[in-house]
Amino acid sequence: MAHSKLVVASDVAAALTSGRAVVALETTIISHGMSYPRNLETAQACEMAIRDAGAVPATVAILDGNIRVGLAATDLERLASGTDHTGRIAKVSLRDLGAALAQGKTGATTVAATMFAAAQAGIRVFATGGIGGAHRSGQTGPSHDISADLTALATIPVAVVCSGAKAILDLDRTVEALETLGVPVIGQGTDVLPEFWTRGGDLPVSFRCDDPASTAAILSAHWGCGLTSGVVVANPIPMSDEADPAVITAAIESGLAAVTAAGVTGRDVTPFLLAHVALATDGASLEANVALVVHNAATAGAIALALTKRALP
Repeated sequence: MAHSKLVVASDVAAALTSGRAVVALETTIISHGMSYPRNLETAQACEMAIRDAGAVPATVAILDGNIRVGLAATDLERLASGTDHTGRIAKVSLRDLGAALAQGKTGATTVAATMFAAAQAGIRVFATGGIGGAHRSGQTGPSHDISADLTALATIPVAVVCSGAKAILDLDRTVEALETLGVPVIGQGTDVLPEFWTRGGDLPVSFRCDDPASTAAILSAHWGCGLTSGVVVANPIPMSDEADPAVITAAIESGLAAVTAAGVTGRDVTPFLLAHVALATDGASLEANVALVVHNAATAGAIALALTKRALP
């Protein structure tokens, strides 16, 4: 069914057939992570960064009852608007794919759903802002909210270039979960896990690579020896764009209190917290978010290009 519902854009298909570098992009950041027109501008900037690196962008979404891999400019506009003729743009993770396709919904794909689509299309590298993970414990007890991104990383052979996990999460538990699931975390020019808006604290990565070719070598060997899991490529935000760690920490703490007060739960927690942090930091977190996701797209393009020079299973 997945293949019958998979529609790969002609430029992406041609690139894959000829062995050129391709990088997948998600669309939740467009429809649920930023407001218009900043979301559209950021999506366009990510695609341009990938092209500038010598690769082909393949933005993923659910449109007209199909999994679309590679979007036209009008498709990006449609997603950035927040609503279309089908109603509000849905946030589609793995569990939602079947229903979204059957019902003909317009949907923005999460990290997990984008990984799935990328793998179905034969794309090995994917760029995003930050992965999901284990949520922090609530005031009433321990949190059992674990993102589907982690199980996707455990089972789908795609490299996810990101600025670590979102700092609103329980990063210690997220790192432990990745280790348990056998998912390596490559630090791209760093020894510690980036913390989304900041370059990170003291959580170590599995390995450090200082250039795209070294990262591509690990990816090739990882999948070449028979492993079928994904790989996290942790790419810190550029120093010049890093947000103030103290300001971010204070904003997250106040945001967590606001979540509890408002009774927000489930998949609504992350967008609620991100919006709160943006407001609490007077937009500084949004500027950092834009900078890091475009930087990740450029880095992913360079890694994908290096990967084309290596044999993959």
